[in-house]
Parts: sequence; structure tokens; C-alpha cells
Amino acid sequence: MLACWIVGAAALGCAAGGLPPSEPGPALGRSLPEFTRRTLAGSSISSEALRGKIVVVEFFAQYCKPCWTALPQVQRLAAGDPELVVLGVGEDEFASETEMMAQQLGLSFPVVHDAGNGLAARFRVGKIPATLLLDRSGVVRWQARPGDGVVELRRAVAALRSGG
Repeated sequence: MLACWIVGAAALGCAAGGLPPSEPGPALGRSLPEFTRRTLAGSSISSEALRGKIVVVEFFAQYCKPCWTALPQVQRLAAGDPELVVLGVGEDEFASETEMMAQQLGLSFPVVHDAGNGLAARFRVGKIPATLLLDRSGVVRWQARPGDGVVELRRAVAALRSGG
């Protein structure tokens, strides 16, 4: 089971290319891992389909209290920015827990259940919530720090769009 971040915990990051400070971690600068998964809605989503787009990948779980705050913010961002691709990755033990949370929060973006935490391992995510921002070439360019909200995520998206 992944550990939750404590909101407001101190973290170091560095700004590069106009991006806001990022949580340091092994995912930064790495390419999107290859995957194909079935979404909770029954459609299929693959890493190949995400290439060429700016993508937010949001890792979460029902047991993670900060996730209940982060996900509605990501939902509002996704709803207000149709060009942005958002993928939710539920790290719950059972798909039913991920599905219940997604329904309760009214998530409209695709959500997959990460059985066995395989995607978390491939993205090198060790703590949740984890918000990763990928550029159009599929490289992780920014990761939210503990306590970062949607304002920092919007800044990071804007920086990528402007070539940052």
C-alpha cells in the first residue's frame, strides 16, 4: 500500500523552463511507460493514445485523505480545459473502491484501477496523491509537491503550452 503525503509537508523543488517548483523524484525527466488499461467506464486507454498531448496523471486511493481534496480540484481543471488530458489511476486494493470514489467525486476524466500497483511502479510513484504532468512527447516534466493545489498545476500546464 502506498503512503499518503501529509498536506503542507516541506519539499524541495527547482523551477526550470518556466515550470513552477517540482517535487524531486525518479519520475521527472522519464518517458511515459508503455501501457494499455481498461478504464472504469469500460473503454481502453493506452500510453500510445496519450502521446502528442499534455497529460496530467493523478494517482489516488480511497484511504488517502489528501486525495479527497486533490481530486475535486483536478476534476475542475479537467472540466474547464477540454484540450488537457487527465488520467486518474486508482491505487485501491479493489476496483470497487476506486469506482466508488470516482462516482462520489463525479470524476469525468478516465480512471483506471491499478491492480497490484503496476502503473505506480512503472511511473515510480511512491506516495499519493501524486500529480504528474507530461509534455507532448510523453516525458514527465513536473510533479506536484505536497500541498500544491490546482493553481500550481495550472501554472505548470501553462508553462508546457508556452514551450516551458
